[in-house]
Amino acid sequence: MGVALTLEKPCVNWAIAPTEVRVCDILHLFSHSAAKASTVKYRNIILLAIAQAIGNSGLSMITLLGGIIGAAIAPTPALATLPASLTIGGMAFFTLPASVLMRRFGRKAGFMLGSSFVMAAGLLAAYALSQQSFVLFCAATLLVGANTAFVQQYRFAAIESVNKQWVGRAVSIVLVGGIASGFIGPEMARRAQDLLPVKYAGSFIGLSVLSVVAASVLFWLQSTAQRDTSAAGSERPLRAIVSQPMFRAAVLAGAVGYAVMSFIMTATPVYLHSAHYSLDETATVIQSHIVAMFLPSLFTGFLIDRFGLLRVMSAGVLCLGVTVVLAVGDRQYIHYWGALVLLGIGWNFLFVGATVLLPRSYSPAERFKAQAANDFTIFAVQGVASFSSGTVLALADWNILNLSTLPFLAIALWTIFTLRHDLKLALQPAR
Repeated sequence: MGVALTLEKPCVNWAIAPTEVRVCDILHLFSHSAAKASTVKYRNIILLAIAQAIGNSGLSMITLLGGIIGAAIAPTPALATLPASLTIGGMAFFTLPASVLMRRFGRKAGFMLGSSFVMAAGLLAAYALSQQSFVLFCAATLLVGANTAFVQQYRFAAIESVNKQWVGRAVSIVLVGGIASGFIGPEMARRAQDLLPVKYAGSFIGLSVLSVVAASVLFWLQSTAQRDTSAAGSERPLRAIVSQPMFRAAVLAGAVGYAVMSFIMTATPVYLHSAHYSLDETATVIQSHIVAMFLPSLFTGFLIDRFGLLRVMSAGVLCLGVTVVLAVGDRQYIHYWGALVLLGIGWNFLFVGATVLLPRSYSPAERFKAQAANDFTIFAVQGVASFSSGTVLALADWNILNLSTLPFLAIALWTIFTLRHDLKLALQPAR
C-alpha cells in the first residue's frame, strides 16, 4: 500500500531565471504517480543537480587559486590571471565539440568524458605545481574549462528527461546546483592546500577525487531520447537577426555583465593576496560572490514579473556600479566582501534579463544560429576581460581596474534606456 501525498494550493513558489519552481513541483518529481510515468525520467533531474554542484566546483576552485598560483609561478605578473582566463577559453573552445560528441555518443558518455577531463586536470595541476611549470598549470586549467563546456549541457539533458510541462522547472532545479559549487570548490582548495608537501597540490588532487564522485553520479543517468527539435518556418540570415535592437540589447547586457564580473572577480584573489589577506579570507569573498551569482535566481523571475525586465536589468547595471564605488572607496575587508557580493547580484540581474530577452529576437527555426552567436560573443568578450584584468592590475592598480569598467556600464544602461520602447513592445504577452 502506497502513501498518497496531496498538495493543495497555495504552494511555495521559487522564481528562477526566467522560470518558476514550486516546492510542490519538486515533490511531484518523486511522487508515486510521477515515478510510474514511463516516458519521464525524473531521477535524472536530481542526478544532474548533484553533478552540477560538483562539476562547477573546478571552476570555482580555479577562480580562487588561479590568480594566486599564477602570480607565484608566471614568468611575468601580467600573466597572473592567464590560468583563470584559460578556463573561459576552454569552455568556449570546447562548446561545439561537446555538442557534436554528445549527439554522436549520447549525453551520458559526453558528461562522463567531461568528468575525466577534470580528473586529468587535477593530476596535471598538482604535477605542474611540483615542477613550478606555468605552462603545464595553464594546460590543466584549460581542461577544467573543457569540462565546463560539458557541464553547460546539463540543462539540455534535463529538458530531454521530462515532459514539456516540466521543462522550465527541471532546468531551474538543475541550475540551483551552482549554489553548492560556490562552496565545494573553495572549501576543497583551502582545506587540502597543505595535505601534500607542495602547497595547493593537495587541493587539485582533491579536485580529481571530486571528478570521480561526479562520474559516479552520472553513471546512473538514464538515457535521454532526443525530443523533436525541428521548427517550421523560414530562417532569416544571421545578419538580419543580429541587427535587431532586441538582439543587440540582449547580447550587450550579457556581454557587459559577464565581462565586468570576470574582469573584477579574476583580479580579486590576486589583489587580496598581495594585500596580505589570508587564503581563508580570500576564499570567503569568492564563495560569497559565487553564491551571490546564483542565489538571486530564486527570486529574480518574481522581480521581473513584479517590476518589469527593464527595471531589473537597470538594477543589475546599478549594482555593478555600486560594486566599483565599494571596491575603491575604502581598504576595509568588509568593503571587498560587499563589492564582490554586489558584483554577483548585478551579474545575475543582467544575465537573467538577457536570457529572458534573447528569445524575443528570433523564431524557433532560428534559435540555433542566434544562440550560437550570442554565446560566442559573450564568452569571447568574457575571455578578453578575464585575461586583461591581470595586465591592468600589474601595470596600473586596483582602483583603475575597477574604474575602467564604468564606461561599459554606462553604455549598457544607455542602451537599455534608449531601446525601452522596442523592449516594452517585445515583452508584451502574446495574445
